Amino acid sequence: SFLMVMQKMSAKPLASFDSVWKYLPQAFVQNPATAPVSEAPVGTVFVPREEHFNFNVSGVEIEGTDKDGVGTQYPWEEHPQRDHKHTMEVGGFYMDKFPVTAANYSAYLEATSYRPLDDYHWLKNWNGSSTAPSEIADLPVTYVSMGEARAYCACRGARLPHSWEWQYAAQGSDSRLYPWGNERDQNRFPVQHKDFLGPEPVTAHPSGDSPFGVSDLVGNVWQFTSAFFDEHNRYVIVRGGSN
Repeated sequence: SFLMVMQKMSAKPLASFDSVWKYLPQAFVQNPATAPVSEAPVGTVFVPREEHFNFNVSGVEIEGTDKDGVGTQYPWEEHPQRDHKHTMEVGGFYMDKFPVTAANYSAYLEATSYRPLDDYHWLKNWNGSSTAPSEIADLPVTYVSMGEARAYCACRGARLPHSWEWQYAAQGSDSRLYPWGNERDQNRFPVQHKDFLGPEPVTAHPSGDSPFGVSDLVGNVWQFTSAFFDEHNRYVIVRGGSN
């Protein structure tokens, strides 16, 4: 069977392929729209509309440069690249003040009896239970996939934020380096440890809130945002940084 596959792949002579290198285009996965609300959903803060948000981010990929097609292709870009600068309209929207906790996710499982078809490493730190252990109840839920995160959001009538929405909610409109300002103040986010000790409670650093009051955006756990795919790959942009 392997030889049959290789025979099919090699049926077209290499010399017949175009010798000019081209970017492999990526497609952006649009998050589903949510229904309008007349008042703030419980546990959320309002992130107001900004007509001229300066979305300025860079990827951390090391295998090449923009000219090599390394990185992400946002909808307004002609090809994948590591560095992104774009002035755009963002908001308004409501965003959870805190990341989803293990207690939040546990309540969702109790209400829906959800279980993924492939549960390998799913909720790995819950000791095989579908109820969150009390000692991690206030920690951000981890060991969930993109699909599982989307399912949780959909059950609440919500969705994941796009990368630029996350950036705006974290940074505001003044291009600050951190949610709280421009100084690297260690009192406002989890202390970096040499050995993995797990995340901290989502309420541990209230002085690290963003201009809109969103908490726990830096240095605790990775947070899902926008998804992309091309002819060979699919991936998601994670933000926030993990300890």
